Amino acid sequence: MDVATARELLDWEAFEATPLTHEPFAFIVVPGFVRPEAASAACAGFPGADLPGVLPAPKRVKDDAFGRLLTTLRSDRVTRMVGRKFGLDLSTDTLTTTLRARCRSHDGRIHTDTPTKVVTGLIYLNDGWADDGGRLRLLRGPDNIEDMIAEVPPLAGTLIAFRVSPHSWHGHKPFEGMRRSIMLNWMVDAAAARRETAKHALSAGFKSLFA
Repeated sequence: MDVATARELLDWEAFEATPLTHEPFAFIVVPGFVRPEAASAACAGFPGADLPGVLPAPKRVKDDAFGRLLTTLRSDRVTRMVGRKFGLDLSTDTLTTTLRARCRSHDGRIHTDTPTKVVTGLIYLNDGWADDGGRLRLLRGPDNIEDMIAEVPPLAGTLIAFRVSPHSWHGHKPFEGMRRSIMLNWMVDAAAARRETAKHALSAGFKSLFA
């Protein structure tokens, strides 16, 4: 993807200008990281609307707004940019990309990500958000959804990324319905990335079979 197209999609300057929060774990929130027109168009083309849970992002993408955004997010430039922000040497060989379209009432329980993940990034693609549920909360501990450091509405174009650690607690209040996001996970190594992708592909096959 050429530099001009990438600039049309992502606000690189906003990312670079946003400082990393370090306590109680490292994270960054960038509203409007995906530019408004690009985010709105990607919302309209988001796949998997009728399936719950985590879905593997397509390997081969269409030449449409969603496909161009996904290609850009998978680029070396995005990986290098995220790595610099967190002070890590990240590689696209370790990157997995998954999707969430439909949220269930039991989704969002307080958790930390698995130790095989190094950095998690979420790009939200929802036009507006009025509900009290479904707003991601970064938390001080595992027991209280109200004990939060930050709350992030899943508005179109917002990026949140955090360093995975034993205390990177997060979750949200219950919500049921459409809640679109692209999840980027930089894993500990390429083998872990392949295993993660295969796991979600198998799960998605079962979901499609019984949908």
